[in-house]
Amino acid sequence: MKHFICFLSILSFLSCGQTNKKVEEKTQESILEKAKRIHEKVITIDTHNDINVHNFTDSLNYTQRLETQINLPKMDEGGLDVTWLIVYTGQDTLTNEGYAKAEKNAMSKFESIHRLCEEIAPEKIELALTSEDVKRIHDSGKKVAMIGVENAYSMGNDLANFKKYYDLGARYISLSHNGHSQFSDSNTGEKDSVWLHNGLSELGQKAVKEMNRLGIMVDVSHPSKEAMKQMIALSEAPIIASHSSARALCDHSRNLDDEQLKLMKENGGVVQTVAFSSYLNTEKDEAYNAYIKNILEKVADSMGVEWYRRDQFSSLTDSQKEVFMKNYPKVKKIAISIADKAPDAPAMVDVSDFVNHIDYMVNLIGIDHVGISSDFDGGGGIKGWSDASETFNVTLELVKRGYTEEEIAKLWGENLLRVLDEVQAIAKNMQKP
Repeated sequence: MKHFICFLSILSFLSCGQTNKKVEEKTQESILEKAKRIHEKVITIDTHNDINVHNFTDSLNYTQRLETQINLPKMDEGGLDVTWLIVYTGQDTLTNEGYAKAEKNAMSKFESIHRLCEEIAPEKIELALTSEDVKRIHDSGKKVAMIGVENAYSMGNDLANFKKYYDLGARYISLSHNGHSQFSDSNTGEKDSVWLHNGLSELGQKAVKEMNRLGIMVDVSHPSKEAMKQMIALSEAPIIASHSSARALCDHSRNLDDEQLKLMKENGGVVQTVAFSSYLNTEKDEAYNAYIKNILEKVADSMGVEWYRRDQFSSLTDSQKEVFMKNYPKVKKIAISIADKAPDAPAMVDVSDFVNHIDYMVNLIGIDHVGISSDFDGGGGIKGWSDASETFNVTLELVKRGYTEEEIAKLWGENLLRVLDEVQAIAKNMQKP
């Protein structure tokens, strides 16, 4: 009898185990379903995607599934609704010759974005200038483009260019990039402690006021900490960090420390967490890059293309940079696929590392001051969100971490649009007679 009872107990235990497993599988499935529902419902905004003007022609453009991390087919596949396309200009000499060359580059990028939205694919994507535009275009079923300017260097010393860029669609501007500009010191000054302005120049101070007056969001992702603090003190409107993460988790000068994050909260601004591996987890990023370095070089050699390290990039000619950036996605994709099959390959920085930064900043400064960006086609991309086609994985990770639909909507875009609304409302008041 005891044996029979024992047998029944074992059966009951096994049955219970199978039931628990089914419940667990059902829970996992419901998490996936919930993430899909939320991802489809909210407006997903990525605030930083670089562009190459050669991908905006009649024969080669974003209506095609190019090797680029951002294009319309990949946005469709991943459910990414809004892309901020970036008018980026690298830092050069503070001379009239340098400014003229930079302006030519900037204008070519503005023209490319307008060509995409007005000539190449107006039925698929439209340029937005306000939050109302974003919602209207999204409701129409089209993708949304917005324009950010990375480095005001191309404006020279003429503050009138801020109005010119505004009229062309720019809705955020960073006053510097990697290297001190005529407006602002860069975060890169931390490396050698050499500063040009000890924050903002007099021209940079006027630029902040002019951006407030026009309704352009001030972007502090690349300027130095001192410049950022001065911008917050000067600005009458909330500011943004278009693509930065938490320095407490990854000690990189491109990230914001706790003091800066708290200032962003006090200012009413938003920090767009960036999916850039070296800004998320230095240890994992360095280990993986050291491992894949030789693979990248071998892949590039087999393809007959030149390959350069990041520290060599600044010394390349424009034509060398152009060729490299054209080949970079192909080479990297092949190298990663090779490394993925290697049993000894270290782990890549992934979506979990990315959301760790979101968690940290939300806990420190609140859900209303954190957003999302990728820096695609500018060095960004991590395992799980390597291009726009994998955008859903970010929402899935947020759902797994317990974020609600309302919170996810804020992270994916509502916070950013709220800041844009406030900036434009303040500008409207400043422009009154």
